[in-house]
This record gives sequence, structure tokens and C-alpha cells, in this order.
Amino acid sequence: MNPKLLLVGVCASALLAGHAFAQTENATPPAPAKHHHHVANSVEERLDRLEKVIEEQQGEIRSLKAQLGGQGASGGAASVATAPPPQSQPEVSAEQFQALQNQVNQQQAEVETVTKPKDKKLHFKGVTVTFGGFLAAESVYRSREEFADIGSSYSGIPYPDSPQAHADELRMTARQSRISGLVQGDVDPVTHLAMYGEFDFLGAAASANSNESNSYQPRVRALYGTVDWDDPGVQFLFGQDWSLVTLSKNGMSPQGDSQGSDSVLAPPTIDAQYVPGFDWTRQPQLRVVKNFDDEVWLGLSAENPQSTFGGTVPSVPGLYYNSGSGFNGGSGSAGAEFNPGITLSLNHVPDIIGKIAVEPSAFDKMVHLEVFGLYRDFYDRYGTNPNLTDVSTHDVSGGGVGANALVKLLPGVFDIQADGMYGDGIGRYGSGQLPDATFEPNGQIAPLTEDMEMVGGTWHSTPHLDFYVFAGREHEDAKAYYSGTSLYGYGNPLYENAGCFSLTAALTSKCVGNTQQIDQITAGLWGDPYSGDFGRMRIGVQYSYTERKAFEGVGGRPVANDNMIFTSFRYYPFWEPK
Repeated sequence: MNPKLLLVGVCASALLAGHAFAQTENATPPAPAKHHHHVANSVEERLDRLEKVIEEQQGEIRSLKAQLGGQGASGGAASVATAPPPQSQPEVSAEQFQALQNQVNQQQAEVETVTKPKDKKLHFKGVTVTFGGFLAAESVYRSREEFADIGSSYSGIPYPDSPQAHADELRMTARQSRISGLVQGDVDPVTHLAMYGEFDFLGAAASANSNESNSYQPRVRALYGTVDWDDPGVQFLFGQDWSLVTLSKNGMSPQGDSQGSDSVLAPPTIDAQYVPGFDWTRQPQLRVVKNFDDEVWLGLSAENPQSTFGGTVPSVPGLYYNSGSGFNGGSGSAGAEFNPGITLSLNHVPDIIGKIAVEPSAFDKMVHLEVFGLYRDFYDRYGTNPNLTDVSTHDVSGGGVGANALVKLLPGVFDIQADGMYGDGIGRYGSGQLPDATFEPNGQIAPLTEDMEMVGGTWHSTPHLDFYVFAGREHEDAKAYYSGTSLYGYGNPLYENAGCFSLTAALTSKCVGNTQQIDQITAGLWGDPYSGDFGRMRIGVQYSYTERKAFEGVGGRPVANDNMIFTSFRYYPFWEPK
């Protein structure tokens, strides 16, 4: 057989297969089965047809190759080369053959375009850039006026003595919309570099602070770099990220999926302040993590310090603990890059956190457990001599211990997560934002003892519908001090609360109302009306009931509550089907 004719036969077979494929594509497809996502079904059917066409084409090529091999074995190479071409088959020029080959290549490219998954990433000289985030249109209704956006102020729910307690509020916002980007590259097969940035619009310029999440404009949720060494299994993180006290999704990896999903396992609430009892911060830090066979992780971080205070501040010579109270009772103001109206604490030692996480292989990675310890340092300056001759700086230690857990009771169907933390001076690590410390009469900082707990479950009823229920609380112990007839501390039982119970009572009595405890129960759902090649649409609804209780004082123990309803419409343009 003439080799040219053999090549023509192969090309013709490919073209016939392409023609058959085109007719298959143009033919009216059978009615798709009923399903929540008809688009996904039509794509799957199309891929099935393509696979069959490709299999038939490959079978024809194998058959032709077998024929060629058989002829070569019987007649020999010389006989094939010298055999005269059949008169019925015309000679094919090189130009005609190239044209046929181009058509086959074009058809193959079209097949690959359909069969290959769409990649929404950018690839440039070994660097991969993944975009993420979502557009959010949300609303919140509160039965008590908090003057808050989509992130609630649990410790600011008004008592009945405030006009706010007798007015409700409705707010609509797009400020929780998020943008993010992940850049990754490999220095060599065992050294990996990454940079991740994640931003939203929930900052408040006039009162921006770093108590729990840095709220400076634009609001940085995460902005960090990492270096990973496969051998010896060490990762170094530098920049701003979730605190190491927060429950991680996988080991201690800081990276989410860059599509609007955080690296930590935060409650899936619409409320940007999550749930009381959830322990977290997002702040600058330096972190080192050692991975032991993807089963045990040890982490150590030095994180940005900040302190919050509650209770009565004594009039002590030279008392200096933040920008709002300077030396000798003078007023200070924030310096460069800070708004003069905010309060910044005086700190000189970072918060130090150590954590161990385990995912036992015996439980097939269905259990993720963490324990951690936190060391804190509180720092102020004061004296006892009115002439300021003995003014000096003083340190007081604080800190706590905690545990986090994720248990996948039914993998892919039902998850339970929980966290708890106990210690002195840990208030700013809780969603309720109770104070870290108060003051003794001489000006000494006194860290407040607190415990915080949260537990919740998420039911993935279908791949596109989740239900969740969470409950949490934060509770502080009182620290009361007396100096003559003066009262100090936080939760002092002699503080007056008689004015907390009504608008008329507030006209004649005081309402100190130091918060002792915050409780909440919340439930909600997330549904995906669409997820596919064009991204993902999510709709969420959440209800929460929150109760704020004060310490018992003169006149009683005031209680405030708030019923809140949230809605969310989100579009994730960079989401990709898994």
C-alpha cells in the first residue's frame, strides 16, 4: 500500500469522525432528566458524547495501524515501497495533506476546549494567580437600635434606660463584599512561596482600631506571605492573618480557597461579628508551623498586642495606659497614621500563642482537635506621690488556655465545631468584646477572668443547601476595689444600677451596668440557586437572639436583649466547581 494513501486514509477517518461529531452536536439532544442544575446535566451529556466519538476515532486509527503492520509483515518494506498505486486513488499533494492535517488539528483543539475544565487562574512564568471574593447585598433588622452595620455590637445592646432600647433599626449594606487574591510560585520542588490578600469594606475611619480585627481603611482581613519547605515540613508566615487561637480548617494552613471561604472555620453567619464565644482576632503576626506527616502540627506566633479596659479609672498621679489618659490627667492623642479620636493601649510585648493540632489517621481525618496557650502582658505607668517623684512603669501578666474541635460526624453531611477559652485578660479575643482588664485604686492594671464557649452544627442537606445552628456565651468575673468611700474595679456590687430599668428611672438614678455575660443562639441557612462555569450565587437568611446581662448592683441586675434577622445575596464570580 502506498504510504501517502495510508496517511490520507487516516486523515479521512479523522474527518469522518469529526463530521459524525458535528452531526452529533447539531442533533437534538434527548430531554435532560429533571435535576436542580440542568446546565450541569447538559454539559455532562455533551462530555459523554465526546468521549464516545473520541473512542471511535481512536479505534479506527488503531485498525489502520494494524492493517499497515500486517501488510508490512507479509509483503516486506520493499514490496510496499515499489507497489504501484491503485489507479482509482489519485495522488495527494503536500499542500492538500497539510490542509487535511490542519482540519484534524482544529477539530482536536475544539474537543479539548470542551473537555478541559475552565481555569480562572492566571499563569505567568511559573507564578499562579488565583482571584477570589464575592459581591454581597445584605440587610439586618434589629429589635433594639445598636447604630451598627452588618457586624453587631453584642456588649452594646442598650438597657431599658436608653431611648435606643425602644427603637428598632433596619440597615441595608454592601460593605461585607470581599476581594482577594492568592499568588503562588515554587522556588524549587521543595520550596514554595505564596502571598495572600483579602479585603472588605467594613472599616470605620473615625473609630478604626485594632482591638479584634484591624478596621483601618481599606479594611485588611488578611495580607501575608508564606514560605513553605517540604523538607523539613516547616512554614513561616509574616503579615496579618487570623490569630493562631482560631480553629483552623486543615492542620494550621493559613490559606482559604481564595473564593470567599476563610482559612479558619468561622461560624457561617451573615453577622460579621459571628457568635459570642467564638475566639478569634485578625492581626499582624509572625508565625512558624511544623508539620509532622500531615497528622500533627505545632505552631508558635508572636501577634500584635492591644488591651481593652472597663470599670472605673482611678485618679492617680501619672497614670498612663492609653492615648485617652495622659500623664497627670492630661489628654493624649494618637500619633501618625492613627485617627486622633481613637484609643490605643500602651503595650511593649507581643501576645505569644502556642498551639498543637492533631488529625488522627485512626479517625480517617474526620476529627480535628486543637489546644493552645496564650501569654499576654499589660503595661501602664503610674505613681502614688502627687509630686510625680515615684512614677514608674509596671507590667502585669495575663493569658489563657483553650481548645477547638471539628468533628465530621457524617462526612459531607453533618459537622460539629466547638471552641472554648479560659484565662485572665482575654476579653478582646471573644466576639462579645468584653474588656481585658480594669484598675486597682493605685492604678495597677487588674486583668479580668473570663471564660468563653461556643458550639454549633452545620447540616449539608444537599450539595447546594446548608442549615446551621450555633450557641455561645462569654462570661466575666467581677473585680471590685474600694478606697475610702470611692468604688473601683469592674462589676463592683456597690455600683448603682437603679437607673437602668426605664427611661423615667434614668432621670433620677445612675446606670453603671457593667456587662457580666452575653448569650446568643442563632440559626440560618445558605442555598445555592446557581453554581457552575459562571461562578456561584448564594442566598442566606439568619436569625439570632442575644441577651446581655449586667452584674448585680445597687438597684438590681439589668438585662437587655435583641432579636436580629439578616439576609444576604452573594455572587462569587471566581468560584469553580470542584
